[in-house]
Amino acid sequence: METQPLELMTESMNGIFPNTDSGWRTALRLGAGTILLAALLVGATVLQQGSRAAAAGAPLDSDQLYRLTNVWTLHLKFTPDQWEAIEPKGGGGPGGRFGGPDNRREDRALSPVLMSQADLNRDGRITAEEFVQLARDWFAAWGGTQTGRLDEGQIRAGLEAIRNPAGSGVSGMLLGAEGKRNGIASAFGIEFDYVRADLEFEGLLLKDVGVRYKGNGTFLESRNSLKRPLKIETDKFVRGQSLAGVKELNLQNNVTDASLMNEVLAYRLYRDAGVPAPRTAYARVFVTVPGLHERRFLGLYSVSEAVDKTFAERHFGTRHGAIFKPVTPSLFTDLGADWAAYNQVYDPKGSAHDEHKAAVMELSRLVTHADDAAFAARIGQFIDLPEFARFLAVMVYLSDLDGILGPGQNLYLHRQPKSGLFTFIPWDQDRSWGQFNRASQDQRDQLSIHRPWQGENHFLERMFKVEAFKRLYLARLDEFATSIFDPERIARQVDEIAAVIRPAVREESDSLLARFDQLVAGKLTGATGPFGGDRTKPIKPFALVRTQSVRDQLAGRSAGLTLGGGFPGGFGGAEGLGRFSRTLMQALDQNRDAAVSEEEFTGGFAALFQAWDRDRAGQLAWIHVRSGVEQDLVPLAQASPGFGGGPRRDRGFAPNRPGPDARPEAPTPGAPPPAEPRR
Repeated sequence: METQPLELMTESMNGIFPNTDSGWRTALRLGAGTILLAALLVGATVLQQGSRAAAAGAPLDSDQLYRLTNVWTLHLKFTPDQWEAIEPKGGGGPGGRFGGPDNRREDRALSPVLMSQADLNRDGRITAEEFVQLARDWFAAWGGTQTGRLDEGQIRAGLEAIRNPAGSGVSGMLLGAEGKRNGIASAFGIEFDYVRADLEFEGLLLKDVGVRYKGNGTFLESRNSLKRPLKIETDKFVRGQSLAGVKELNLQNNVTDASLMNEVLAYRLYRDAGVPAPRTAYARVFVTVPGLHERRFLGLYSVSEAVDKTFAERHFGTRHGAIFKPVTPSLFTDLGADWAAYNQVYDPKGSAHDEHKAAVMELSRLVTHADDAAFAARIGQFIDLPEFARFLAVMVYLSDLDGILGPGQNLYLHRQPKSGLFTFIPWDQDRSWGQFNRASQDQRDQLSIHRPWQGENHFLERMFKVEAFKRLYLARLDEFATSIFDPERIARQVDEIAAVIRPAVREESDSLLARFDQLVAGKLTGATGPFGGDRTKPIKPFALVRTQSVRDQLAGRSAGLTLGGGFPGGFGGAEGLGRFSRTLMQALDQNRDAAVSEEEFTGGFAALFQAWDRDRAGQLAWIHVRSGVEQDLVPLAQASPGFGGGPRRDRGFAPNRPGPDARPEAPTPGAPPPAEPRR
């Protein structure tokens, strides 16, 4: 945009306001001068940062910052108050409880089902008659009319036959409360707040950057350690401040990956496949807190590029698209026509215009309701199919069971404003290369290329029925199996990075170095993390076996192995709405004979309606149903997995771990409306 000279601006204003007092001219000159001065100051700041960076040895641009084998030195300086304030608020800590008192959390499972199935006229309200009619329908559908009664097993089977819109097991814990972060840390009630700190990057000092902890499993598993994952925003408190034009740094502690290269090499593989993926580098991170830590070495971190508007501009040539970070095991499931029901699930980053939100909802309706012919004909109008084929080919090769093949997280969606197409972007790859034990090692090694997902995945099931897409996907697997998936090529990449980062690993600890050397050499190690399991293969032996498996499956010599519904041992398995069967049975079985008659079933629903209709309005909105389920039909809680790992955060300030509130928070009238789950 060209800047108009002040004289021309004055002449223009004279033309607009010919009869006004000339006093405005002075104000205009002052205002324009202020704007010009501000622009000059910002420009001077950028130039000054560039010259300071060059003098200090810091990167001059993002390409230099994100070179794969760069190992930077980064020093964070906190005051004691800032160091204390960075501690997350809430959460029970490792091994603690999920959610609020008695493990209660927002109900996003049964309440939307009750609303969608009882609200016969779709007016967003349930009357007593509609609620009782639902009871009659369920009693008949679940087999009650044959014997005149239902036992708990029949009630459980009936509920299990209804698709759970919130997911189950670990998947059901990943969606945060409305307006909060998604992820397992959110299930602990943990919130991360930014604090001010000074950042010294290769001698370049940036004052008052914003710093907070980040992550989910990686944070929980390192909470008793100083080496936790960190996010830095250079312009959080100082407008326009950046490092080599970069305003956000993601410091990954790689607590589950002692090789420190799972994520780095996974992103490289995606980029080599033509998929938009973050760039990376490494950083030796130090911290100073007067009286507590004096240039304390936290360890070696990998640094991951943020998926933001700058990322989008570099890959798609525009900052005007929309970026979403979905968390759902049921991607593109129809939740109705109100965006409020989708907002927490798809978690838009920054502003998302109505057209982008409408596209998510329209695509969800297509995936949920269209017949096979209509779906195949229209899906290419929403999704960049060639890019998705590349994305999925790499994800399946990596046996990444912590993304859309598993619980439905760790990805971004970008929608381009001109084409209207959604592009898939990978995220959080520390457990890629077959190292997330939601299945046995054999299953990860031999993961089926024709059915690679775990449990039910309606979106991928539909995609794999589209012949045009399946051909694209298999063609990319065939291409990559003889090129970028070459085990020797991958082994050379491991050795290249190992040679560069080994000195920093040795600096961190002897024990980490010993484990690092084992992994680089390709030796199997014990499983890490809260879920246990068998030993995991490092990158080199996994690539050797996995590439051969993909080649054999493409040639028809092997069918590969498909997956069950959850972690080995049953944690986080296929249990869905059936977990409500015990409390529903207790609410309905008035004579306590371990069976429910039709009179008890309908009468129990009528009693629940009366209890939940606290305003005596004669109708229930979703907020009333959700509050009622949370109060009266809370399922028995599953034991939560434990998290720990790493040395203690010694001599630091104790984590702030307040006790839970006395009661779960009731929904507010502004809460999202119920979803429309499928049977």
